[in-house]
Amino acid sequence: MCLAQAASPPPKPAPAAAAAVPNTAHLPDRFAGAAGRYYRQIWGIDALSVKTMESGEIIRFSWHVVDADLAKILNDKKATPSLVDPQGGVSLVIPDMENIGQLRQTAAPESGKSYWMAFSNKGRLVKRGHRVNVVIGGFRADGLVVE
Repeated sequence: MCLAQAASPPPKPAPAAAAAVPNTAHLPDRFAGAAGRYYRQIWGIDALSVKTMESGEIIRFSWHVVDADLAKILNDKKATPSLVDPQGGVSLVIPDMENIGQLRQTAAPESGKSYWMAFSNKGRLVKRGHRVNVVIGGFRADGLVVE
């Protein structure tokens, strides 16, 4: 092998390979407008989502931190989270597992990272399409749609 070959930069990927990387810039923001600004400016978070997991036995609430100082309440161990489903008539809590503790992240949040917590949905009363409210201390997010 000659030195010219070793020093040459790697070839650029073909346009087809670059197109295989998903582009999320075109996806609609669930909280566009006033709601999105509210969560970013007041609570330092965006990309809120509520999804069913484990065949509906677990409901996962997740968010992305844009300002760690404002988002601290969501990871506060002293704040008891609940997920309220008016349609299902229930208020879910985070289970406390014997060997691992609560199914939530309580480390200090960092900007640019995503976090989650999991609520027990025993009996599967909260279903996809329901609108739920998440309450964590002084934080409240109303009308989130379960995916």
